[in-house]
Amino acid sequence: TTWLVIVILLVSAFLLYKTSFGLRLRACGEHPQAAAAAGVSVFKMRYIGVMVSGGLSALGGAIILVTYSGEFNGNVAGLGFLALAALIFGQWKPLGILGATFFFGFASTIANVSQAIPSLAAIPGVLLKIFPYVVTLIALVLFSKSSQAPKASGEPFDAGKR
Repeated sequence: TTWLVIVILLVSAFLLYKTSFGLRLRACGEHPQAAAAAGVSVFKMRYIGVMVSGGLSALGGAIILVTYSGEFNGNVAGLGFLALAALIFGQWKPLGILGATFFFGFASTIANVSQAIPSLAAIPGVLLKIFPYVVTLIALVLFSKSSQAPKASGEPFDAGKR
């Protein structure tokens, strides 16, 4: 599953930054009025973006559930919020998000294998279980000010607003 995620990430980075489709999609997120003035169908591009992101989110959720527990039990222990933190920490860019998820994954791995490492075995298990979440909060405090979301994110498009 890790290789599948890396391939999806690299393909999405290529599509977003090296194709005209990616340019139109980013333009619809940054400045939809300018994209509409250039002849881009903003509603269509946003619809495609939402459908693709929804599909990738569903795939990610399925991978988390199956990887962590081997079955669909509905408990992901706040990993969705860690994914949002990775988005902010990664500066809304695919390769930055990859680095952020590796960072948070490393923090989670330390918590999971702590009993096998003699120097970490002395630390109470509860503290190690909260370690990934504390690291996430610290990273967000340090880096969230410099993170720039797309300017028109969450704003409905009004074609008459030009």
